[in-house]
Amino acid sequence: MRTDIVHIGAGELNYEIRQIATIAHRISKLSKKPIIWENIGDPVQKGEKIPKWIKEIVSQSVQEDISYAYSPTHGLLETKRFLANRSKERGGITLQEDDIIFFNGLGDAVNKVYYLLKREARIIGPSPAYPTHSSAEAGHAGYPPITYRLLPEKNWMPDLDELRNKVRYNESIAGILIINPDNPTGAVFPKEIVQEMIGIAKEYDLFIVADEIYTNMVFDRKKDYTPLSTIIGDVPAVSLKGISKEIPWPGARCGWMEVYNRKVDSNFNKYISSIMNAKMLEVCSTTLPQKVIPSILSHPEYSSWQARRNEFFQKRSSQAHEIFSQCDNVIVNRPDGAFYISVVFQENVSAGLRLNIHNDSVKEYVNGLLACEMKADFSFVYQLLGAKNICVVPLSSFVTNLTGFRSTLLEQDEEKFLLIYRSLAQSIQDFV
Repeated sequence: MRTDIVHIGAGELNYEIRQIATIAHRISKLSKKPIIWENIGDPVQKGEKIPKWIKEIVSQSVQEDISYAYSPTHGLLETKRFLANRSKERGGITLQEDDIIFFNGLGDAVNKVYYLLKREARIIGPSPAYPTHSSAEAGHAGYPPITYRLLPEKNWMPDLDELRNKVRYNESIAGILIINPDNPTGAVFPKEIVQEMIGIAKEYDLFIVADEIYTNMVFDRKKDYTPLSTIIGDVPAVSLKGISKEIPWPGARCGWMEVYNRKVDSNFNKYISSIMNAKMLEVCSTTLPQKVIPSILSHPEYSSWQARRNEFFQKRSSQAHEIFSQCDNVIVNRPDGAFYISVVFQENVSAGLRLNIHNDSVKEYVNGLLACEMKADFSFVYQLLGAKNICVVPLSSFVTNLTGFRSTLLEQDEEKFLLIYRSLAQSIQDFV
């Protein structure tokens, strides 16, 4: 074309969590066997049953004509008021209804957070990084993500010295991203860690972006997990929350942003106003899921049901950790929140043909993929698909030099879960 129409950041957009599915579907077709999906965090797809009382609340709302109407642009007032009161009960910063903005899922919110920044303003985020954040941030800037390390040898805690140094010497950094509980590692950052990160933001006049989608999915309460709103003080911040993992209702595409200390800084205030104005161009977010949030989260059975879910994931976390701990040449930490586990290969593990693929058509296809130069974890993931029809995600696709893989703890059938994870462990042993 006579004019280049490609955005400068287009090459930074990558979401291997779903891209790997294209290869998996091809292998399934060649092998004539179904894929065991351990790549994406969809509890419903992995067999979790939605409680009857949640379905009854949704069914009742569906009968009301108002559920089919537009909602106010920034969200239903009754729901925002409910969430503000809920936050007030936890203590810390006081939220007003106008401090809450609804979006069509957190992906929508994440895109607004980054694409409405001045292009020269950067957000430093964790590595391994969740690709929705890292791709959106890098895409807006047109440069690779700026990251601070999460350390596998220290239970995935952030390298605060590295964070501080990068902030000190890179004046383009305007904000710090905290994902807590973390995806892809399952780490939970204790209160003192988050307080130090807030302190860095305060010292260098930055704002905080907190992805707290798993805020109610912490298994080990000894980790002293603390929501950002209770310790943010007077530092400008946004917290991203939603219902896709917690209820769970990922298909609802319903998430919201909580804004803290908006008026402390005039520049931050203008930035938040731009997000709100951009939302007006979309008219509103989906009405039905917004409408039922207060009824679901305040239901008498909600707290005990959520506690049982956390007990379930804690059990899966311990089972997966125990199985992988028997493997050589890997680093594995027991997840304390969310529902993922990341396994790290030691540096001496290299790419190569090691797993036995019995189907000739599949073997030919995988060998074709392996003909290209690639990191060890991509080689492992492709061979794992060919040999076992198990789909996991290469860890290096999460913006990190570490190699390994991420899988989920979502499988409801315990016998099947143990079979999958023992098969994964055997494949690790064969590979490394």
